[in-house]
Amino acid sequence: MSKYELDKAVLTKQQLVEPTRAGFGRGLKKAGELDESVVALCADLTESVQMHLFREAFPKRFIEVGVAEQNLVTVASGLARAGKIPFTASYAAFSPGRNWEQIKTTAALNDQPVKVVGGHAGLYTGPDGATHQMLEDIALMRVMPNMVVVVPGDSIEAEKATIALASNGKPSYLRLSRDKTPIFSTAQSPFEIGKAYVLRPGKHVSLFGTGTMTYELLVAAKLLAKNGVDAEVVHVPTIKPLDDETVLASLRKTKCGVTVEEAQIAGGLGGAITELASEHLPVPIKRLGVEDRYGESGTPREVVEAFGLNGDSLATKIGQFMMQVA
Repeated sequence: MSKYELDKAVLTKQQLVEPTRAGFGRGLKKAGELDESVVALCADLTESVQMHLFREAFPKRFIEVGVAEQNLVTVASGLARAGKIPFTASYAAFSPGRNWEQIKTTAALNDQPVKVVGGHAGLYTGPDGATHQMLEDIALMRVMPNMVVVVPGDSIEAEKATIALASNGKPSYLRLSRDKTPIFSTAQSPFEIGKAYVLRPGKHVSLFGTGTMTYELLVAAKLLAKNGVDAEVVHVPTIKPLDDETVLASLRKTKCGVTVEEAQIAGGLGGAITELASEHLPVPIKRLGVEDRYGESGTPREVVEAFGLNGDSLATKIGQFMMQVA
């Protein structure tokens, strides 16, 4: 387990917020500065996914393919075969939602280092509603052989993840949110592909979060502490490959766990952790997230609260789970 530095303003009124896509935009530009092999391709959503920073800095290394997501990743795979490091970006509802087969057959099957960036994923897409609130992407990409799956917790981590993915040599999926979300990490906080991090040590229950839900678990853990529940919060930004060692070490200590994700619980983070535990350390685990339903339209916060994934609601659900396993 690595020491993790939290932002000093976390859980205060001075809490900083920024969309994770903003961190991606900065990270992609930096990756382009570090390696001239990095190229970017977009499906007519350049500013929405924050690729405009790269386009402005490296116009000759940017390709606009238009509204053609299948072509987006197919061209990228060809560029990867030619020695480039292509980042492709669109809304997650369209990539990987619309072009999963092309990602599989041209990038993953051939183990080409194509980076699929799914923007506007999850419930923080808000008013765009169910058609654009991509909730199945984690499961879809986790089952694909050779594919790395990263879901950064905030914009600072998204920037680090983008730079790391540029040099990992693997087909990879990066999941990003549309709306502003709380920043809990710092420039000094560690990030490494394949690693999970204990943000808050505890002894009664392990709380595993990914993406935007890690912050909500920090809120929930603070509320649970008032009722005598000492919760350990583990941030899991890399869902595949999963950090088995950190996950199992936490579960050995607490003997029970809860997973939380802003996505379908079928096949996602909860699936990955329960699969691991069932083989190595069978303990009670509760999966929380979107339970076999589609999204709804509203402000991002209204939608998150409607699905019971805000800190207050999570604290209540976790408390009920603790009573059941006691």
